Amino acid sequence: MAKPAKCISVEKARELQDNWKKSRGKEIENAQGYQDTREFWYSLEELQEYLDYVREESAKQEIKKPGIRIYFASYPKSNQKKSYSTVFLAPTKESSSGEEVEAVANQENNYEIDPFNLSTGGEPPINY
Repeated sequence: MAKPAKCISVEKARELQDNWKKSRGKEIENAQGYQDTREFWYSLEELQEYLDYVREESAKQEIKKPGIRIYFASYPKSNQKKSYSTVFLAPTKESSSGEEVEAVANQENNYEIDPFNLSTGGEPPINY
C-alpha cells in the first residue's frame, strides 16, 4: 500500500504540536489551573469499527461521500474529576444545497448517525 498523500513527517508533527503547546496549551493551562490532556488514543479496531458503521449507515442513506469531522470538547467538571479535554468524531455527508463549493464547506454534519467518543487521553499528556 502506498503512503497516503496527506501524511506529514515526524518532524512536522512535532513542530505542529510544539506550536500548539506554546500558544493554546499555555493559555488553557493558565485558565484551568492544570495541564489539560492534548492527545487522544483509540485502537485501530475501535476506529475501524466506527468507520465501518459510518460507511454502512451512510450507504443506507444513499450518501456517496461520507466523511468524519473531529471536534474538540471537554468533560464537565465534578468534585471527583477535572474538566479534561476530549474529542469526538462526527459523521458528515455532502451538502444538500446543490452548489459547487470547496470540499470542506460541502460537508455538513450527519445527525442521523451517532458521533464517537470515549478515547483515552494522557494525564499528563504524552508529547509527540
